Order: sequence, then C-alpha cells, then structure tokens
Amino acid sequence: MEKRKVSVKAPAKINLSLDVLSKRPDGYHEVEMVMTTVDLADRIELTPLEENKITIESSGGFVPLDGRNLAYQAALLLKEEFHIKEGVHIHISKHIPVAAGLAGGSSDAAAALKGLNEMWGLNLSLDELAERGAKIGSDVSFCVYGGTALATGRGEFIQLLNAPPPCWVLLAKPPIGVSTAEVYRNLKVDNLEHPDTAAMVDAIKQKDFSKVCSQLGNVLESVTLNMYPEVRQIKEQMIRLGADGVLMSGSGPTVFGLFQHESRVQRVYNGLRGFCNEVYAVRILGE
Repeated sequence: MEKRKVSVKAPAKINLSLDVLSKRPDGYHEVEMVMTTVDLADRIELTPLEENKITIESSGGFVPLDGRNLAYQAALLLKEEFHIKEGVHIHISKHIPVAAGLAGGSSDAAAALKGLNEMWGLNLSLDELAERGAKIGSDVSFCVYGGTALATGRGEFIQLLNAPPPCWVLLAKPPIGVSTAEVYRNLKVDNLEHPDTAAMVDAIKQKDFSKVCSQLGNVLESVTLNMYPEVRQIKEQMIRLGADGVLMSGSGPTVFGLFQHESRVQRVYNGLRGFCNEVYAVRILGE
C-alpha cells in the first residue's frame, strides 16, 4: 500500500503573559507563560521518500533547510527513536514571520511530529508527542497541543485552558529579527516587574475581555524594547491608535494588539502600515 502525503497546519502563538521566575542550573530559565494560538499558520506537507533521508524546502526565505530547522530535528528524533528506515520530504509553506516571537519554527516542528506520527503509524498520544517536542525547543510542547495553555518549567509543562474571549488580533513585525538567546542573556531576573499570571488565567476563565487586556504582561519587553527602539515605537503607535490591549509576543520583535470590534482593526491596520510592512489582522483561535 503506497503511503500518501500528509498535510498539517502549524498556527502561530502569542503570549498573553510571559514571566521569568529564575535562571536554572541547566542554563534555561524558569518561566510562566499563558499562550494562545492565532489564525496565522504555516502549512507543513510531508511526502514519503524511499531513500532514507530527510529533505526540507520552504516557500519563505531565512528558513534554515538543514539540521538547524526544528521540523528537521522533529523528523530526525522520531526516525532515530523508532528506527524508521524510510525518508521524508518536508515542504513548509511559510506564512508566519521568521524570528518574530510567534513560535513559527516550534509550530512547524510540532506539525511535523503530528504528521509523521500519522504517516509512520507510531500511534503516539498528544502527551507523548509533546514530551518529545520538549527536547527540540521550549515552545514545541505547547504547539503540539495548540489552543490556550499555561506553560511552566522551561515551557514543557502544559496546563490547557479554555479559549480566551473571541477577538481580533493585529500583529505588527518590524523588519528585524530578534535572537531569543540574546534577549534572555540580557535579562536581569532580579529586578523584574512580574505580570500576574494567575489573574490572566482567571480573566480567560471568566471570558472577561477587558480583564485579559489589563493583565497583559511580558518581562522580556524590558530587554527588547531597549535593544530595538523600533519595537517600542510600534507598541506606542498601536496604543495611540486605540488597540484595546497591546503587548510584545515572546522575545519579539512582533507586537500584537487585541480588539473587540472589527471596525477599529482596519483603522489601526492602516495606521501601522506606514511603520512596518508586515502587519496581519487575524482572529484568536484559542481552541
């Protein structure tokens, strides 16, 4: 029986809350993050190869097409663990900006894990896939589940939450890439103003949109906004134009605004286009 192609959607995530509690002995940071998926997604298409190798191509630039690619690492991890003797060609239709704080690479890896689980008949549960995802990158476990979740540890412990109240999300990415490792290196853990993670979780449970907006917080802003003034400029512009809540996602540089009313989204979208080329108006997925 010939194996068929498998196609998997890989949605972007935003951090509604991102807190760093301490630096761990292993070099990672202990985090508390509330993440949710939005309707901007890459698509991963997996094609079986008879030859025992992994090949990657991508429709977008700046994506590594070798062992540095997280989807490649996902395929390699499953091949080695389960002694898979056949190969796979991974095609990534790229829509999520690269190095943007939106977990594009992590989501591609999660999609590859899910797709190859199906293609190779491994019958792993989502929990088992998420456990393997944690070996690839801190956001991969969350991306395996998708939806909305509280992530703790270095991001690998996932507690699923209900979807936040439905709303519009405007994503604006300036034409720079940000190195997550560099942002964490410059983070002063001892004098951070910590967001109230529990209050954010509570706001989501209550589906209270204005409370979600008032509890947005990301300690990495303290580093990125100083290193890259253009990120601060976009954030200030979005607030000035009237977004209901504004925050940088992940280590940046993407800034997102939350909107209850679609009419306002278009106005802010137009106002931001002068500042940066990459602006996306999407819905919160959350489920």
